[in-house]
Amino acid sequence: MTASVLNESWKAAIALGFAKRGLKTVIAHRMHSGPLRVQSPFYPEGKVCHVYLLHPPGGVVGGDQLEIDVMVEPGAHALITTPASGKFYRSNGIVAFQQQTLVVNNGAILEWLPQDTILFSNSHVKMSTRVELEQNAQFIGWDMLCLGRPASGESYDGGFCRQALELWRDGEPLFIERSYYESKASLLDEAWGLQGKKLVATMLATHANQQTLEAARNIELDAEKGSLACTLIDDVLVCRLLAHQGETARQTFCRVWQAIRPQLLGREASPPRIWNT
Repeated sequence: MTASVLNESWKAAIALGFAKRGLKTVIAHRMHSGPLRVQSPFYPEGKVCHVYLLHPPGGVVGGDQLEIDVMVEPGAHALITTPASGKFYRSNGIVAFQQQTLVVNNGAILEWLPQDTILFSNSHVKMSTRVELEQNAQFIGWDMLCLGRPASGESYDGGFCRQALELWRDGEPLFIERSYYESKASLLDEAWGLQGKKLVATMLATHANQQTLEAARNIELDAEKGSLACTLIDDVLVCRLLAHQGETARQTFCRVWQAIRPQLLGREASPPRIWNT
């Protein structure tokens, strides 16, 4: 049975709270319902809590509703990623929803580094990510969206995705973006749109400066594979990427992360081992 004819839908939610305990960060609070889980945390850096967010069904169908809430308490440092690409399957017009709220308190750090999200042709999706920071909180995170499955030769021939990405500090907006993607040739192919690329991605990092910007701009990307642009909005580094494949986006953003992390967080980058599988 294909995903397009499934009649049942899932409602899933997970809430994670991270706190500093002694010399390291731990998961101090965890609640979940439905098929959202986390593995036991890893500590490849000693103090930093690395967590893999799991969605056991492997994909989202029309009618599914996913809600993810993260709270990082003062002094804690969490890195959250996913073991594989997220997938939104084709539907008969029923919309799938995903809502993510990330709250980072004073003196805390959150690195939000999920793998890419793949939109199957004829999927219908509404997704939002809201990051709320207190004044001295730090955040590095990205969002990578792939239209269709280029590695399998599947184009994005129908459906839509309505996406919101927001970054706030002390109730004031730092970055707000609303995007709407559909299978119009003008959006997918024109110079003002995706320029024939299938993957669109955004990376944000706070407390950045000119040195951070230069480090990001020094990352080179083969023009045949995609294009990367970086700018500074006040103290927020914004990196934009268009690419043909999700792997290009993952590798490129990882290189940017490795370049800027020592400046912003005082730590060399320690890529999660799951990225190598």
